[in-house]
Amino acid sequence: MLDDEKAEFSLPETPVKFKAEPSRATPTVANWPKSFGSAELAKLLEWSRTDNFDVAAAQARITQAFGLAKSAASPLYPQLSGNESASRTTTSGTSRSSYPPFFQNTATSYSLGLSASYTLDLFGRNRDTAQAADDNAIASRYDRDATIVATLATVATTWFNLVASQDRVRVARDNIKVAAEVLKALQERVTVGTATALDTAQQESVLATQRASVPPLEQTVEQNRNLLGVLVGRTPETTLVKGGSLNSLRVPRPRAGLPSQLLLRRPDVVSAETKLVAQHASVRAARAAFFPTIGLSASPSLVSQNLAYLLDPRAFSASLVQSLTAPIFDGFNLQGQLEDNQGREIELLQDYRKAIVTSFSDVENALIAERLTAEHETLQRQAVDAARRAYTATLARLREGTIDVVTLASTQTTLFQAEDLLIQVRLTRFLAAVTLFQALGGGFTIEDSPGLTIVADPSVPETIVGAN
Repeated sequence: MLDDEKAEFSLPETPVKFKAEPSRATPTVANWPKSFGSAELAKLLEWSRTDNFDVAAAQARITQAFGLAKSAASPLYPQLSGNESASRTTTSGTSRSSYPPFFQNTATSYSLGLSASYTLDLFGRNRDTAQAADDNAIASRYDRDATIVATLATVATTWFNLVASQDRVRVARDNIKVAAEVLKALQERVTVGTATALDTAQQESVLATQRASVPPLEQTVEQNRNLLGVLVGRTPETTLVKGGSLNSLRVPRPRAGLPSQLLLRRPDVVSAETKLVAQHASVRAARAAFFPTIGLSASPSLVSQNLAYLLDPRAFSASLVQSLTAPIFDGFNLQGQLEDNQGREIELLQDYRKAIVTSFSDVENALIAERLTAEHETLQRQAVDAARRAYTATLARLREGTIDVVTLASTQTTLFQAEDLLIQVRLTRFLAAVTLFQALGGGFTIEDSPGLTIVADPSVPETIVGAN
């Protein structure tokens, strides 16, 4: 085949719209930390963006990456170095004459010089190496942004778990109060002979079960407080998180927008693309290593045996060297490096494709969860209302003496479980909203993504070339 015959590598097809959201509304993600109506949550999210340890470490990796990029670009520039030396040498007299008298000789030399070297980048090896390092440094920024998005989602999830546990504690305590009042009423009936010890024992079991549910919930509240402290870069002792109630918050309804827009809003996708572009530059550099290297060096200097004449024009000396180095046989070292880079590029291509498909899947799943958890909450509220009506009717009939305590205990347990489950369902709905915000990029935006055109060069089997 001819070298200019090229076939494009296929990337995943971008859908026209999300299956779970028929509309093509403009996405709403940017101000999501404030969309739940909690000032405390918004503050915690802001702290985590600036003070989280993982985010700070990711920021430090950006500094490292750009430092490496500067080092990688250094061969593109001339290398200059200065040197200065002074020497005093005494020669043995016996080494200069076989018979006495022997006279030692002392010589002094001073030099001041400059060395300059430059490698001609005729085949672009140094340029491509520098480009790869620069692209990897840019990718580290996107990795930092992906860390921020994940951290924000973790903070929000932890805070909602804390608040939900607080709600469950309040409901459990209210139920304990109700169960205790019923027990007191039964104990009074025992004294007048209208109830039995078995009736009170059954109610005591219901009351004890409710009391036993409180300590694990309180443990969850305190542990989530401590975890939030770590996530915002503070010790638990110095972090005050009040929490609140899910009922006082609003559930946002974010819009996903167009799938094509998603690829510019997901930092992990942009990072995968940038790393692929960087690796392609590494492949070009590995291919250029097969060509000759031409170097130029110059060494002007001033040399004198008398320091007073060191700066005299007649002390000037210089050398100019041109060198050409071409690999002939290196035990297939360069070929191995090229194949390693080509394999790495194919791997990154698959990572990029996977990131694209995963991003679409994440949004679809989050949209489904957001819609169905809303329906679940509505149905669970109806279940709670029905359980409450049943309990009220059962309690009234118990007072009338027309129903037994077993039925009352059953309706109590059903009501208590339904109320607790409602809180968990509402929590799931808030977590689904957080997941959707995260799937949509968590507010990350990018004006321009590195252009990428993946093509295959038939002259080099299984090689990816042509990213621009």
